[in-house]
Amino acid sequence: MRRMDEFENVLAGVGPRLRDLRRRHALTLAALAELTGISESTLSRLEGGGRKPNLELLLPLARAYNVPLDELVGAPETGDPRLHLRPVTRDGMTYVPLTRRPGGLHAHKLVISPTAGEPELRTHEGYEWIYVLNGRFRLHLGDRILVMAPGEVAEFDTHVPHWLGPDNDQPVELLVIFGKQGERAHLRARPTS
Repeated sequence: MRRMDEFENVLAGVGPRLRDLRRRHALTLAALAELTGISESTLSRLEGGGRKPNLELLLPLARAYNVPLDELVGAPETGDPRLHLRPVTRDGMTYVPLTRRPGGLHAHKLVISPTAGEPELRTHEGYEWIYVLNGRFRLHLGDRILVMAPGEVAEFDTHVPHWLGPDNDQPVELLVIFGKQGERAHLRARPTS
């Protein structure tokens, strides 16, 4: 019986947690419905406790908020205030997410290992701003090849065919700001008077 009470308490805490997350991300129910494919009425009932959460509903919400599933259901507090970033490795690149909000600009630390073979240029929706943290970076952008050192910055429309990688046999570390809708980073060279 005690286990069932714990289960009910966990479920009861999901709704307020979802409402708080939505408000922190400054999203309306309509905007969240569009992001997740879950109807506004279902989202409202989830937040108000009128609908019990299930994986079919929680997984799209975790994706939209860019949080682990356990954050939605209230994993036990560890007392550790540090963020535990979860790197993702794919195609010789390790992405460390630095932002956690849906939509808008996303920041990542990107570590790219040297690879054999010819660079394959790709295109996709968006706009990228890249700052070289460490190593020698090679950027193929259309028919141009740029080699960059730590401290240098590039920005480009990702509709232009491009490839990112190290310029030698050492990994390269980058800070990448990416906007899917074509947002650009806005830089100020000097303070306004």
